Parts: sequence; C-alpha cells; structure tokens
Amino acid sequence: MLAKPLLSAIVAVGALAVIASPVIDLRTKGQGIEDLPPKAPVVQAYKAIDGAFPSKTSPARVVVQAATVKGAPFDQQLAAFKTAVTKSGGALTGPVEVEINPAGTVAVVSVGLVSDDALGTLRENVVPATFGHLAGGTALVTGEKATNADFNARLDASLPWVFTFVLGLAFILLLVSFRSVVVAITGVVLNLFSVAAAYGMLVWVFQYGHFEKELQFEAASGLINWMPLFLFIILFGLSMDYHVFVLSRIREGYDRGLTTKQAVREGIGRTAGVITSAAVVMVAVFALFATLPLASTKQLGVGLAAAVLLDATIIRAVLLPAVMALLGEKNWWLPKWLGWLPQIAHEPPPAPSAEPERELATVS
Repeated sequence: MLAKPLLSAIVAVGALAVIASPVIDLRTKGQGIEDLPPKAPVVQAYKAIDGAFPSKTSPARVVVQAATVKGAPFDQQLAAFKTAVTKSGGALTGPVEVEINPAGTVAVVSVGLVSDDALGTLRENVVPATFGHLAGGTALVTGEKATNADFNARLDASLPWVFTFVLGLAFILLLVSFRSVVVAITGVVLNLFSVAAAYGMLVWVFQYGHFEKELQFEAASGLINWMPLFLFIILFGLSMDYHVFVLSRIREGYDRGLTTKQAVREGIGRTAGVITSAAVVMVAVFALFATLPLASTKQLGVGLAAAVLLDATIIRAVLLPAVMALLGEKNWWLPKWLGWLPQIAHEPPPAPSAEPERELATVS
C-alpha cells in the first residue's frame, strides 16, 4: 500500500534535487553595467572605455587621514604605494591620482582595479604596507567594487539571522495552528525545497548562461547580491500561503473522522482547482518580469515564476500528499508537554441544509 506514495516521494525529491543542485555554485555580486541590456549604447560605450582605460571606469579610492598629508612622511608612503602598484602583477594599474583637501588632513588616492582579486590585494597587502605605516594616520579603501564587496559581506552576515527568524516563526505558527510537530517540520522542509529549487534555477539560467538569447542578457559571475534574501522572504510567504490552505482542508477531513489518507485525498482534491488557478495567474505575471531590460528584474521574474510553478505542482500536488500518506497518523503527533497549546478549530463544511424540507412543511 505504501509503494505508490513512497515512489511518488522519491521521484519528487529526486526531481527537486536535480533542479536545486546548481545552488551549490551560487555566488552574488553587486549591480553593474553588465546588468543592462548588452546591446544598449551606454553599455557599448562603457565597455570601450573600460578596455582602454580600466582605471577610469572603476577605480578604488584609498582615503588617508592624518594630522597632515602635506610633507615628506606622506610623500614617502605615496612613493612606496606607487611602487607596489607597479609590482602588483597586473592586479592594480595607474595612473595613481591624488586629491588633498584644503586643510591638508585627508588625501584621496585613486588607483585602477584590473583583476578580480585586486581589491583584496589592495586592502590586505598594498595599503597596510604603505599608508599603514603613516604615523597617527588611518587608510581605508572605498569605491564601487569595495562598496559591493562590503555590501555582500554584510548580506552574508545577515542571512543566518533572517533564515533563523523566518523558519522559526513559520515552525511556531504551524505548530500552534495544527497542534503537530510533524506537520510543522514537514511544512518548513517542503518550503525550503521550493526556495532551493528557485535558487538552482536562477544559477542555471543567469550564471551558467542558459536562454541568454531568448531573455536577452549576458551570463554573469553571480546573482544580484540582494536577490537571494529578497526571494527567500517572498517565496517563503507564498509557499506558506499554499501550504496552510491545503493543510487546513486536510485537517478538516481528519477532524470529521476520516483517516489521514482519506483526508489527504479529499483535501488535495478540494484545493487543486484553486491552487492551479492561482499558480497560473502568478506564473504569468512573474514571467513578464523576465522580459524587462534589467538583469535584476529578469532574475526576479524567473525565480518567482519557477518557484510558484514547482510549488504548485511537484511540492503541493505530489510530495506533500505522498509524505503525509507515508506518515499516516504520525502526522498529528504532539508531545504531551505541549498539550497546553490552544485549540484552533478547522471547521468542517456545513451539513446539507434542511431548509427545503421546512419550506415543504410550511406549504403543506
């Protein structure tokens, strides 16, 4: 009897694992000129300038602050900085330009970044070995690439906190709503499957370069840095909406005395039409985002459309009922020490109305 649900669960998990597998290669980056349509005149002009004068398009700026930056100590470290730039192996490039404020306390030193690891070379080696020796001074690196790198680092530090809060809150809400630890855990795991599949699809398309011609973009080294966190929050909310809707119908059947398998069959049948209709509308709307010129909107559209499609088909229509059928009565397990949780009624559908009979009696 369990063969069919078990096979369905294995197939569904396997399909989701394949779709989500590129997520292990997920990288992020800041928005840049490459996120505009590649044939746009501004992009063509920028690339031409970048090829001829790399230091002019994305320079790093070393901000040096000291009691004075007008004198031999600063000039000595500036000369050492220029020497380090020439010996950087092509990671950094000149010309090195210097601007000093009227008070003579702050100097902004501009240098071109050529290679991908140039920022790390500048921050970790060149600046500490030169301006870092300026007595009583501080030297910090800013610029477009530095800003993107710092923003990425800040996002990476925030992700665990956001994930923990959202997943924890979802678990608590499901636990209270359905008075079941198993249902709460299953809901969180299934929603994570949906998000992981969306991430994998984004990596497969926008990092690996599939459908470049159709979607009119160029593959990049990573996704837009705010996209994973933004999609996680939106997709988890959409997934929970579907999940609670389906589970409520299943719990209604179970509360009426049906077995778990019967309740699952009835709940899925009653919600299939609504979920399918809603999914079709959302997929159509989100897919339109992929036709817009910016890479960020394309990623947003593909990610949302793919997640909703997978969530409404593989996860809600196949994996959820298969898992609940396999678990049977264990779905509703609640430890005795959690018996104090409030009872939230899942109202069954009203019984057939006796109104016609009463009307006939009145007529007679």
